[in-house]
Amino acid sequence: MEFPDLGKHCAEETCKQLDFLPLKCDACEQDFCKDHFTYAAHKCPFAFKKDVQVPVCPLCNNPVPVKKGEIPDVVVGEHIDRDCKYRPGKKDKIFTYRCSKEGCKKKEMLQVACDQCRGNFCIQHRHPLDHSCKRGSRPVSIAGCSAARASESKRWGALNTLSSSWLAQQFRSKVKR
Repeated sequence: MEFPDLGKHCAEETCKQLDFLPLKCDACEQDFCKDHFTYAAHKCPFAFKKDVQVPVCPLCNNPVPVKKGEIPDVVVGEHIDRDCKYRPGKKDKIFTYRCSKEGCKKKEMLQVACDQCRGNFCIQHRHPLDHSCKRGSRPVSIAGCSAARASESKRWGALNTLSSSWLAQQFRSKVKR
């Protein structure tokens, strides 16, 4: 015994399978079987209304908003011409902080400011004695500098290239002078 009013035939021309639980396409409003209910499977002509995807700019990798009815390729093209922040000829500089010591042209990625004179220095000239610091509230001495270097070495860890033997050698040479 057949039930002719139960189920519906798939709207895909090549299928026409009788399905008792058909799925209705929300774009074209036709009934399809489980194999043809996706937009791509039945080549839905109205898929662009429902299947919304946000295109990504190939240069700057930012999403480009597309309004309903607009063609994504045209919108991405306009974005590239007007709003794209990618500039192939211009690179961002990493080492931007130049040393304030006269004659030094080194640059650092991070700002290393002197606590006394507030100047910006490279790793080599960061200590007050190394850049001949004369400003500030505290007088700069060799003993004061060694205490500052000791505290700095704890803070800087691996970045600090000073070793205790090198520091001792420096103080011996300054005492002999």
